[in-house]
Formats: sequence, C-alpha cells, structure tokens
Amino acid sequence: MKQTARQIEKQLKKSAKITLVIHQNPDGDALGSAAAMAGYLSRSKSEPAIFCATPVPPQLRFLPFAEKISGDKNIFSEEIDTILLLDCGDLRYAGLADIIPRHPAFVINIDHHPTNEKYGHINLVVPEAASTTEILYSFFKHINARLDRSMATALLTGIVNDTDNFSNPATSENSLAVAGELLRAGANLNLIHNWIVKNKTISVLKLWGLVLQRLNKNENLDMAYTFLTKKDILQYGIDDSETEGISNFLNKLDGARISLLIKETMDGKIKGSFRTTRDDADVSALAKKMGGGGHKKAAGFTADGTIEGILQKIIELQNN
Repeated sequence: MKQTARQIEKQLKKSAKITLVIHQNPDGDALGSAAAMAGYLSRSKSEPAIFCATPVPPQLRFLPFAEKISGDKNIFSEEIDTILLLDCGDLRYAGLADIIPRHPAFVINIDHHPTNEKYGHINLVVPEAASTTEILYSFFKHINARLDRSMATALLTGIVNDTDNFSNPATSENSLAVAGELLRAGANLNLIHNWIVKNKTISVLKLWGLVLQRLNKNENLDMAYTFLTKKDILQYGIDDSETEGISNFLNKLDGARISLLIKETMDGKIKGSFRTTRDDADVSALAKKMGGGGHKKAAGFTADGTIEGILQKIIELQNN
C-alpha cells in the first residue's frame, strides 16, 4: 500500500486542478472521505471541487466542505488534471459512467468495496478495510501528512458510519485501532454521535414502526424483508435520507439469514439494501445480480420497477 500511496501523492502534488467525487446518496464514509481529502489538499493548493450526484443528507452537513459539494456535471467540462473518486465501487453509482471513461483527466480510485471495478489509472482498493476513511488514514500516515482535528473527525465519521457505531461485522481490530488514533488526533466523537447516531425524530420513529409492521419472511430463502414507499415518506414529512438507518437496524434481527429493505425513492426508483451477520451468506453476490454491489455483509442496488416486481425477481434469482 505504501508504494501506491506515494504514487497517489505524486499525482496530486503535480495536479493544478483536482475534483473529488463521491457516490450518490452519500453516507458518512463517502462524505467523511471527501472532507478529509479536501482538508489535506487545501493546505498546499487551491480547494478542490467536490461532486456528488445527489444532495448531502441533513445529518451529515456538520462535516467540513459539505456546503460546497456540487451536483452540477458541468464542472467536468473545465480543465481538470485529476479526478479522485472516493468510496465509489463503480462509475454508475457515482453518476458519471457517461463522463469519466472519456474524460482526459487522470483518474484515482480509493475504495473498500469488494465489488469495486478497478476503473482508475491508480486503484487503492482495500476490501479488508471497514471504511474508505480507514484507508485514507493509512494513506495519510504513509505520506507523513499531519491530521488536524477536522480531518480526524471526518475520518472517524466514516468508520462510525460503516461499522454501525462499532457494532456490525465490519468492525475489526484495525478499525478500532485507527479510531483510537483519530481520537488522539482530536476527532470529536461526541459531535459525530449527536449528528449521525442521536438523530431520530418522533416522525422518523413512527415511520420505522410502519416498516417493522410490514416485516415478513421468506422461509425457503431464510430472508426477512420489508418495504417503504415514496408515499410513506411524504406522509410523515421526513427527508428521504432519514430512512437510511433502517437497513442496519434490521441487521440486528435474529431468526433470518438475510434481511432486505426495499425502498421506493423520491425519483421513482427502487432501492434494495441487503444485510447479514452470517458467515455463510454473501449479500454482495445477491446485490451484484441486481446490478448493484457492496460488501459481503452489507450491499445494495438501485433498479427500475415496482416493489412487488423487484421482490419477486430477487426470490427467483436466489432460487436459481
């Protein structure tokens, strides 16, 4: 990893204009990665542009540079030396499959998803890492970059997010050790908890109650599943991003090998989120069959169709 880190450092140092990219529907790992990298780059050169195809969720707007993230693809028509993608397993979910393959810029890909498609000129992909921010911590360490408090908080946000507050199978000895180092560097864990852990309103919890009422199980597949519609979200008057924690909550379910949340998004797409804690299950393989990806224990996809149609397709794919 050290050699790859040095190659990335060299490319970034010689680049006059850098654009960071994170995946759509960004989570704490994606935004934490962008905030930490933007903080590092801003020390020695002009502040990088940051692109995300969808808006920043309200509970993550505490992170540095969050207010400067743009969803305007026109930024890629400008002269860019380097495009650095963070936490993006593929260019489709980044929303840039139509732009980056033919863009003249040098492409760097830093990620931890096992399904990553290795699309960059330099690929720093470490599937064993709990989060992309964990990889960035090692990157900064290898290039002897100093972490300030804002960078440390951003990096810790990603680890807290992707380990579900150090409770899911992604939590490892290394992720705990890195978290400790980030706290020593000044990361504000209380701030992170107040924004992304203690963030459930009465309306959100009422909606969760509705989703849990719909919980069902396919005995043949040993899969628990439930669903959430666009109408539900509008009825309770909450932001679409506030439903993100339901999938991780279902992972605490005993009595099913796999859990699945199927959600209708505000733009009419169907989003599926698989979770498991079982060593004999690989939900990333299921998500990949649906055109998505992710990790062995946590994965997802986005597709066209109806909730009923997508559920039936998943059942048929698992039976085959």
